[in-house]
Amino acid sequence: MTTPPTSQPLAARPAAGSDVVAGPPVSPATARRKRRPVGGRPSTVLTIAMLAATAYFLLPLVWVVVASTKSNADLFSSFGLWFADDFNLLQNLQDVFSAQGGVFAKWLRNSIVYAVVSGVGAAILATMAGYAFAKLRFPGGNALFSVILGAIMVPMTALAIPTYLLFAKVGLTDTPWAIIVPSLVSPFGVYLMRVYADGAVDDSLLEAARVDGAGEGRIFLRVVLRLLAPGFVTVLLFQLVATWNNYFLPLIMLNTADLYPLTVGLAQWQATSAAGSGAQALFSTVITGSFVSIIPLVVAFLFLQKYWQSGLTAGGVKQ
Repeated sequence: MTTPPTSQPLAARPAAGSDVVAGPPVSPATARRKRRPVGGRPSTVLTIAMLAATAYFLLPLVWVVVASTKSNADLFSSFGLWFADDFNLLQNLQDVFSAQGGVFAKWLRNSIVYAVVSGVGAAILATMAGYAFAKLRFPGGNALFSVILGAIMVPMTALAIPTYLLFAKVGLTDTPWAIIVPSLVSPFGVYLMRVYADGAVDDSLLEAARVDGAGEGRIFLRVVLRLLAPGFVTVLLFQLVATWNNYFLPLIMLNTADLYPLTVGLAQWQATSAAGSGAQALFSTVITGSFVSIIPLVVAFLFLQKYWQSGLTAGGVKQ
């Protein structure tokens, strides 16, 4: 005699001889209604938190863009997050690049030189050191890497005064090298490249290159550097932004106004405006200068975004 089919799953059928009474069968339509979505219900709290975080980061940028189109009078008489009746962006830009004999253009050039040279140099050194720590075995390697990890915890402001004293001894203060040389050291970049190289460079590929007679320098330039290109660009972008936004180090290292980066130069203008003595006209100039200083970073992020994203994700999962 055959057993009649049932709509219950096998796990829900009572065992033979047991006293358990099965409940009524559940229809497929009811099961679909009770089944929760795979992603779950969106959290209202998380949505509000993300919107608040987005507003926190975007509102200052919106304010700078809007304020750069206003005159000094409109800055204090109109709503901060909306445009005034008079659009003065072009006039403000002209005032920025003509103030004090066009010194803003020199500050912009200095910031670009400091950031690009420091970013490229720090990325090259971090890539070489990270690869060496990840794939080469040498005495004291683990201890030296531990020291580098400890250096990540030291704030740069704590090293500014000792760095100034060292550079003063060799006569490098008030020179571009006083900004570039300290920015070439990136402990976090070394750590990031060591982790990235450990997952992105296969040991068998290195052994095959050594069997073919390639030296370590050629292996690094011809094989490793191409594999580490996303990580290289990631470190480049991080150091580029860090050097561009650096304020304290140029403040104590530089005395000549023509060598100032944008951060120190705009701070000097802001101090002059806040001090009064008829300098209120610089408020719109400072704000427009701040808006101009953002543009190169935005361009760098847009240009390097795809490399930056791949550099953060590639090598994170071992095959």
